[in-house]
Amino acid sequence: MATKTKLQETRLKKGLSQEQIADMLGMTQSNYSRKESGSSKISKQEWEKLSKTLDVPVDEIFENEESHIFIFQDNSTGNYSGTNNIHSIPKHIEQLLETQRKYIEKLEEEIKTLKS
Repeated sequence: MATKTKLQETRLKKGLSQEQIADMLGMTQSNYSRKESGSSKISKQEWEKLSKTLDVPVDEIFENEESHIFIFQDNSTGNYSGTNNIHSIPKHIEQLLETQRKYIEKLEEEIKTLKS
């Protein structure tokens, strides 16, 4: 199952911990964590409760259980085909990649300075 990134992002924007949300929903933190991570299914009623708890529309946090994000790095010569949907890289991952690129550049500059 796919990670519930919209749900997690919304919870974090609201400044709430998994434990706080779990308490509001009447479940354990570990149970909520499994739902947020996608390892446990979220029912329609639970999506509605989450929506009310986070004070956002359901469509702002809902993610289809069937959606997947794939990043392919193919160094082989084989032919592969599939029927899964491919979506663009989420913004937070792009930001993480950009941060890592800048960090790598900084480290490369430090290496050049140390070699001089």
